[in-house]
Amino acid sequence: MVGQYQRVVLITLDGVGIGALPDAAQYGDAGANTLLHVAEACGGLRLPHLERLGLGHLLAAPGVRKVVPPVARVGRLREKSLGKDTTTGHWELTGVIQQQPLACFPTGFPPEIITRFTAATGLVPLGNIAASGTEIIKTLGEEHLRSGRPIVYTSSDSVFQIAAHEAVIPLAQLYEICRVARSILDPFQVGRVIARPFVGTCATDFRRSPHRHDFSIPPTGETVLDRLVTAGIAVVGIGKISDIFAGRGITASHTTRDNREGMAQILLALATHERGMVFANLVDFDMLYGHRLDPPGFAAALEDFDCWLPQLMAAMRPDDLLILTADHGCDPTTPGTDHSREYVPVMLWSPGMGPGAVLADRTSFAAVAATVAAAFALEFPAGESLLEGDTASG
Repeated sequence: MVGQYQRVVLITLDGVGIGALPDAAQYGDAGANTLLHVAEACGGLRLPHLERLGLGHLLAAPGVRKVVPPVARVGRLREKSLGKDTTTGHWELTGVIQQQPLACFPTGFPPEIITRFTAATGLVPLGNIAASGTEIIKTLGEEHLRSGRPIVYTSSDSVFQIAAHEAVIPLAQLYEICRVARSILDPFQVGRVIARPFVGTCATDFRRSPHRHDFSIPPTGETVLDRLVTAGIAVVGIGKISDIFAGRGITASHTTRDNREGMAQILLALATHERGMVFANLVDFDMLYGHRLDPPGFAAALEDFDCWLPQLMAAMRPDDLLILTADHGCDPTTPGTDHSREYVPVMLWSPGMGPGAVLADRTSFAAVAATVAAAFALEFPAGESLLEGDTASG
């Protein structure tokens, strides 16, 4: 155990994968490489602060230089769980490996589920197909306005999404409908029920509101977050972190509308907590740009994050540890709009850390859980701490 840290800042760059895993073809993701393909599509990236940490040691991408030596401990993590969605990735980052994938219904939910949903809510849903969330409200939104029926849709992920206009089904009612759906879907092991409220007057004007809320199945095992809370250590969730873990292992939660609000909340948490873990998900890479096949938007969000990094690093103390990573890929240049099964980057930095290093690939995202536990001198059974261990050869 290490134990020299008082605070850990763990940031998930949602969807920022760095190359197809060996089993990616089984998921339809052969050749996926989110970061590389975004860089190629945009004629290069400008990420000087991530370069300084060591990003260029993890992949060769246009515009990304290899800075020698890196100032961080950097490496790649391979997902061990079956799946490639947000829930599975985040659970594994905190030490829970999914031996069985969460249930997906890429052709729509079976009558058994829809019949139960209708009986419990009194509502016959529209849709029940796999679809892009922005497209389905354009397609079915006006019928929803006329009928009052909620729009149910899914994707290749384990999600049951319910879209409703805020003037037709108010937020409190939509959230209650989602709670009912959550109870119906628990036996089917569906990862998340997601409330997707929208606003606007017609198909060309419909747009999602910022009031999304995820209702997740609880983690199937003990997470390092649970271990921290049991030890009396604060865990501040920022963005959709609390939703992903069904509120478990979280002592305070702050929802956010976008990356910039998430970054502001990270700095605020550091200003107000003397000890504990700050765990943030920055979702724009995935939600706004990966799923919507927008490499320029993805690149701009990466560069915006990179520009902010010096503020974060300046706010950190010698006994703080920063961990940057991701939960899966979301390559905006490959066919389809789904997540991609990829390695994810990991970067560890502290003002009090010695020279950086390039680490050997780790066989599980759970290395992050082991690192968090080691930072606070806690025992935790999953993973191998990135604060110690093998470096890459050559």
